[in-house]
Amino acid sequence: MSDRLKNKRVLITQCGDYMGPAIAQLFAHEGALIDARPGSVPAADAFAGYVSQNADIDILVANLAHAPCNSPTADIQDADWEGMFDTMVHPLMRLIRHFAPLMAERGHGKIVAITSAAPLRGLPGSAAYCAARGAQNAFIRATGLEFAAANVQINAIAQNYVSNPEYYPDELVASERFQNHLKRNVPIRRIAKAEESAELALFLASNNSDFMVGQVVPFAGGWATNT
Repeated sequence: MSDRLKNKRVLITQCGDYMGPAIAQLFAHEGALIDARPGSVPAADAFAGYVSQNADIDILVANLAHAPCNSPTADIQDADWEGMFDTMVHPLMRLIRHFAPLMAERGHGKIVAITSAAPLRGLPGSAAYCAARGAQNAFIRATGLEFAAANVQINAIAQNYVSNPEYYPDELVASERFQNHLKRNVPIRRIAKAEESAELALFLASNNSDFMVGQVVPFAGGWATNT
């Protein structure tokens, strides 16, 4: 343990999903005091209760995910579209709207959003997902600049081809078809371990990233290389 986050108070949302388990494990190993919240971030009045015990956090990890919902654009259902935004976009806004001003008042803070590289290139058949993740990325860019002068760094990891139970479960990754897909589409020709993404999150949550603001960092083995 190198104590890179020693005694830092961290809130991790949707801790049992997406990148939550790997990030929680690494941050705890680095000395963080973690409040890991399972399940989706609530809306309306329930949101006030969700954040009431965390006014003084140093780091927010906005780990937000929705079950895959792939379909041609002509077949997108309103409920699926709204579900994507209700699970990933609206909670991100509420979390940053609540915590960033509190961090600014204290003169320091880190917000790391785990988003996706999908909207950086576009994925046919995943327009709703790309739209929701693209909205997240745009929000991070804008709020990152807005709070930069207050010493609050807001950034995102725009990842793809990273092992996680939502989008790249072990049984999918192990299939011959998927391995051939990797070789054709991902320059690094492999999927990333969850721990590799967690290490990038650790960097963005640490004092080593103080000069980074409003960045949407592609983490996709070369599949996406710019924002």
